[in-house]
Amino acid sequence: MALLKDSERLVKQLTLRDVFAISTGAMFSSGFFLLPGLAAAEAGPSVVLAYLLAGALVVPAMFSKAELTTAMPRAGGTYYFLDRSLGPLMGTVGGLGIWISLVLKSAFALIGIGAYTGLFMEIPMRTVAVGLTLVFTLFNVVGAKQTAGLQRVLVYVLLSVLAFFVVQGLFEVVELGFGEVLDRQFTPFMPFGLEGLAATTGLVFVSYAGLTKVSSVAEEVDDPDRNIPLGMLLSLATATFIYVVGVFVMVAVLDPVELRADLTPVATAAEAFFDWLPEPTGLVLVLAAAFAAFASTGNAGILSASRYPLAMARDGLMTAGLSKIGRFGTPTRSVLLTAGLMIAVLLFLDVKSVAKLASAFQLLIFSFVNLSVIVMRESELPSYVPGYRSPLYPWMQIAGILIPIWLILQLGTLSIVFTFGILAFGIVWYFAYSQDRVVREGAIYHVFERLGRRRYQGLEPELRQILKEKALGASEPFEEAVASSLVVELDEETTFFEEVVRVASARLAETVPRDAEDLAQDFLDEQRLGITPVSRGAALPHLRVEGTAEPRLVLLRSRSGATLDRETVADEAAEASGDRTPIHAFFFLVSPTEATGTHLHILAQIAAHVDAEGFMERWLGAEGPDGLKEVLLHEDRFLSFRLGGKGPSRRLVGVKVVDASFPPGVLLVLIERGGSAIVPEAETEFRAGDRLTFLGTEEKIEELRQEYRRS
Repeated sequence: MALLKDSERLVKQLTLRDVFAISTGAMFSSGFFLLPGLAAAEAGPSVVLAYLLAGALVVPAMFSKAELTTAMPRAGGTYYFLDRSLGPLMGTVGGLGIWISLVLKSAFALIGIGAYTGLFMEIPMRTVAVGLTLVFTLFNVVGAKQTAGLQRVLVYVLLSVLAFFVVQGLFEVVELGFGEVLDRQFTPFMPFGLEGLAATTGLVFVSYAGLTKVSSVAEEVDDPDRNIPLGMLLSLATATFIYVVGVFVMVAVLDPVELRADLTPVATAAEAFFDWLPEPTGLVLVLAAAFAAFASTGNAGILSASRYPLAMARDGLMTAGLSKIGRFGTPTRSVLLTAGLMIAVLLFLDVKSVAKLASAFQLLIFSFVNLSVIVMRESELPSYVPGYRSPLYPWMQIAGILIPIWLILQLGTLSIVFTFGILAFGIVWYFAYSQDRVVREGAIYHVFERLGRRRYQGLEPELRQILKEKALGASEPFEEAVASSLVVELDEETTFFEEVVRVASARLAETVPRDAEDLAQDFLDEQRLGITPVSRGAALPHLRVEGTAEPRLVLLRSRSGATLDRETVADEAAEASGDRTPIHAFFFLVSPTEATGTHLHILAQIAAHVDAEGFMERWLGAEGPDGLKEVLLHEDRFLSFRLGGKGPSRRLVGVKVVDASFPPGVLLVLIERGGSAIVPEAETEFRAGDRLTFLGTEEKIEELRQEYRRS
């Protein structure tokens, strides 16, 4: 996948509250308002334990999703993880399968509103569902922030009513006599044995599946390293508590036989202990909560599902038009396609039956997600640097692989057949449409060295680009190149351009995959062809070199100045006038062969600075490497300091890059050690005397400057 242009990026505008609302809202719908009665028919009173176990069993998937999401916060979430870890075939299967599953379950949630609306009025369920789909589609087209704002309102209404329901229900249980209720309603606790409990755990597990939906909108989350893991953890804790206590209340106050046949158990339970409220206040509250629950699931479903076609289109697995970002900064075409499929499902399919079957496929994806974490870690890619790391690795992931498979087996033959049907559809789509459109492979080929010939070399630069975007957003490539540039001072007098080239090439060879002599020869060849830009005492020798991960720049100052042969100068004005002005500023730029636009952009920015009034005076008067960089950069955007001594930076000595704590919004772009340059990698260990260079937002750079001000 090519690196994203600014116009292709989604805006980072979702906060911790939005992450919590999306995760929580995606969990509360059928799992609480429809499923308890059906689950009680399978497990009896132990349905309460089934919900608790299901909440615990989703923990491995949550931790793995949090790690992958903070390492690769890209639209498409699970699809992107599977594609980059297990390869595009699994990415295609997972992306299409999850998209279809989310559409089915979101449609089911909107249909569920009809069951509770029917308590008040007779309105066709499908009509209500289609109408709500259109409303939520409009919100999703207008903007993720507006969608998330609606999501927060729905979730806060839902949680307020459910909290009231739980508290009032517990008071009712206490009034009836806690011990008496346990004897009457919870004995025998497991009438259908462990087999019934296991089957019910698999059935209600899907109530928690929405927890990880937020990974599909991770590209739009501000500070994903903090907000995504914390938001998911808070969401799971909230959902587990309300599920367990809420279902306990339903079992405690309702007749067991009636509960097992009840499709609106929350409303029935509310009638039992909201009788002190004026009619029909209790029922209205429950209806409001049910509407908020089903609507939030449907809304979050469109929001998250629409990011799968977007991500797959970016990678060539679906038509490129679906990757277009609309005027509101949202994937308009992908949203409309998702909404259109939802409406078709609502009008022509038995949503309830198919949505339950789709849950089995989501369980299978949970297994793949846990496998992805193992693959990414064992691949030892230097730029796989998650902001959050799953605990208990790899045992947590091994459990996360086996648990969903066991739960699928509990759901029955039909669910297994449906799961394999979606797998087959994804495989056919890949070989029929996608295979010839992709050239990458997953990180799994970095694990098995015997397959090293199929290692996808583009994966490492892509992950490094994600690291930059996490720290800086859509940062200026010129600023990145200057901040990470190598600075050379030529104190001795020289008039030979070839000497300057060889010095600069030796430094560039430290960070690009070319021999210094080859680089020097290429620069000299460019100069002899007369295509080295020269103006106002500055020269811009530049190359594009295959295999280079990102633009690299050497800033070289020659106080005495060097001159080029007149016939090789690419400045026609200078040649015509016979201008032999010594060159004091050299900017040696090497870029990837495919990054033509970025390469030209950096050259243009340098040229603009050179042409600015007073540039050469500032260049010759600058003090040290930082001073030269400040001539080209706003000083508040970068910071450089040396480790060791008695300052605060001494605590970094011996620490690995991955373990160092720097403010979010800054990026470590270069380590200079003993006269050589080191591109920072996760396992790079800081040493005394290292000079670190950071680039970031003004606010965060100032925060870093204050922390290390004496260094």
